[in-house]
Amino acid sequence: MRPASDWLLVAPRVAAALAGGLPVVALESAVFSHGLPPEASARLVSRLGAAVEEAGALPALVAVREGRVEVGIDLGEWQFLTAPQVLKLSERDLAFAVARRRSGGTTVAGTLAIAHAAGLRVMATGGIGGVHLGAEGAGDVSADLVALSRYPLVVVCAGAKVFCDHRRTAEALESLGVPVVGYRTGTLPAFLTDESGLSVPHRVDHPAEIAAMARAWTRMGGQAALLVVQPPPAAVALAAPDLDRAVAHAMARARREGVAGPEVTPFLLNALAQATGGRTVETNLALLEANARLAAEIAAAWSVEERAPSS
Repeated sequence: MRPASDWLLVAPRVAAALAGGLPVVALESAVFSHGLPPEASARLVSRLGAAVEEAGALPALVAVREGRVEVGIDLGEWQFLTAPQVLKLSERDLAFAVARRRSGGTTVAGTLAIAHAAGLRVMATGGIGGVHLGAEGAGDVSADLVALSRYPLVVVCAGAKVFCDHRRTAEALESLGVPVVGYRTGTLPAFLTDESGLSVPHRVDHPAEIAAMARAWTRMGGQAALLVVQPPPAAVALAAPDLDRAVAHAMARARREGVAGPEVTPFLLNALAQATGGRTVETNLALLEANARLAAEIAAAWSVEERAPSS
């Protein structure tokens, strides 16, 4: 790693790719630190790297390691994210981790802030945070939404996580000026299922179309992310009624056990895995891989379009 500033370290291969206008995809790391069990993370690492590289881009894992904010961590070094004291880092937590020399996996908000500072343009994740179910009482709204309104990357996801209020999340994205585009779908996916019942404002069917939108958004001075949503692969997507029952059970359990704050997401994901016999983990792995591949295809198309001679 070499410093891009006094707080940001960018891997030489990532810096070279960015300097040469080659496609790079930022990967969030909270999925390894707090989203999946270690055995599932071990399977995911190779699948993510292969998906991005096969689509013609360079994967760039983003995380904080012993107080160093790093972009392009070698995927073979992901295990440090499973240490007992590793933190879950949203954008607000980054300075604390740097000052205290802590390690942490970065959420969508944390990854967006770091990737933007490093000059990356495309990012892949699983599901974004949103307006949580019951937020009208507790006021639980993810920082991911604000970060999406501030950092103009292309972000590929499968919609908001299952314990979010998808209608209110969609309304919040609209209010924040975040463009939402469905990839080969006219329906807003709901992370582990494609059955949210909501439609997306725009549909596109080819990565090059998204790259063209991203270029136009950049030329227009767009200040928010371009959020690209695609449903989980049909072979592993869960039926909405089954998922709704599992979510209700998991949230009731979280309330009984007094789980709050940043621990809510990993607790609920673990509870869902238990309630579905591990099906949610397999769906999560499949959609993360699919999103990484699509992000790489978009980044590659964007790079080719920019490097083509003008007519």
